[in-house]
Amino acid sequence: MNNSVTNTARLLGAGLRALLVLTLVTGVVYPLAVTGIAQGLFRDKANGSEITADGHVVGSSLIGQPYDLPLKKGQQTPDPDLKWFQGRPANGLGANSVNTRYKLILSGATNLAADNKDLLQQIEDAKAAVVKDNSVPGYTVRPSQVPADAVTSSGSGLDPAISPRYADLQVHRVAARNGLSVAQVEKLVDGHTEGRTLGFMGEPRVNVLELNIALRDLVATR
Repeated sequence: MNNSVTNTARLLGAGLRALLVLTLVTGVVYPLAVTGIAQGLFRDKANGSEITADGHVVGSSLIGQPYDLPLKKGQQTPDPDLKWFQGRPANGLGANSVNTRYKLILSGATNLAADNKDLLQQIEDAKAAVVKDNSVPGYTVRPSQVPADAVTSSGSGLDPAISPRYADLQVHRVAARNGLSVAQVEKLVDGHTEGRTLGFMGEPRVNVLELNIALRDLVATR
């Protein structure tokens, strides 16, 4: 009897010591070590790849955001503010999603098949809007000029970047809306175009938030 109690106490003691040691190692030492390494070597990425303007955090380079006008009375969907470069459509998980227009409750693709009638209609509507919004006096956009990323959302619905082709398509409209020359805005786009990662991964891209911050600064210096 005494041996049974002693063995039980010994096992409980060993289990408690293991629990305390593992809690200390995995719950305190390891998180502190990883956090310290991340803050020391990858501070920007560890803190969310934040983008600042005028000393304030205005977003992340990893997550897109809308550039819309305030909702009018009775409006369900805001109109885009056409003085800014626009990002990709953000359809989230579609009509039944709580994640539309970059609201960060959840993310995901529409999960619609390529021949789905709803998706095809969304694309046609988006293409017509891109043509209409970006056609200005002296520059008319043709439907064949509209790139895929201008009319489709990304897999997450939160893509922060657009293709250089889509950025170039918006140059004339942005220049006209902000009283800038086309050459000035083209130079801005070229300066914010990133190449493929390591020269071979992914596609060239333009971060929309960074581009719009630079546009704002350029307009302020007129």
